[in-house]
Amino acid sequence: MGEKMQKRIADAKAGRKEPEIKGQAVDDIMRFADDTRHMIIFDVLDHACPVGDKGERLRVFLSDEGYTDTLASQGRSEMKILRHARVKDGALSYDTPGKAFE
Repeated sequence: MGEKMQKRIADAKAGRKEPEIKGQAVDDIMRFADDTRHMIIFDVLDHACPVGDKGERLRVFLSDEGYTDTLASQGRSEMKILRHARVKDGALSYDTPGKAFE
């Protein structure tokens, strides 16, 4: 790829602003709770979503039961999970490499 094309791509990415992540901070105390097994970042797509307001992007730490409930909510198109990480003793292990939204 040419140098001009790389600059155009970089400029386009710089102009695109990611939504602010609300909810729990990446270093929230819930990250270290004994029953926390998952961290997700998701977009709220519908007012029926039990957490957040339509249009928000949130980060939450969840137990296995909470994560199951979240998958059901996604199945009803109330939200869309963007990133998932397993949590063990506070350490995050993302499912796929890439932007961690931290």
